[in-house]
Amino acid sequence: MNNETSPSAPPPLVTAASLTGVEGLMMVALALLELSSLSGSRVTMGLTTAVFFAVFGVLLIACAWLVTRGQTWARGPILMAQLIGLGLAWNLRGGQTTPVAIGLAVVAAIVIAGLLHPASVEALNPEGERS
Repeated sequence: MNNETSPSAPPPLVTAASLTGVEGLMMVALALLELSSLSGSRVTMGLTTAVFFAVFGVLLIACAWLVTRGQTWARGPILMAQLIGLGLAWNLRGGQTTPVAIGLAVVAAIVIAGLLHPASVEALNPEGERS
């Protein structure tokens, strides 16, 4: 596939991209929540955190959209975000944060499986190029 819109992106790739898009939207929402809770004693920390969440969220949304259009490079940032999510899930396990950890781990596993599914790999590889 090249830069054209791909109406035939395989279901595992579409599922992975959709979940990544939702993750991106949640990051943007976290940025807005962070901005809404700014206080005088932590303005710098709040602004930098909000900017980080917003940029990360927009990057995830853009990569999710681009990966369904055959942009192979967009798979890397998505996979990296999922590996970070798995690490975060590991750190949140136990106690009251266990449901959050499970949610993060399940979503990350589904996205990784969707991106690495043979149909997704084939759709993202240019014609005649095999891994």
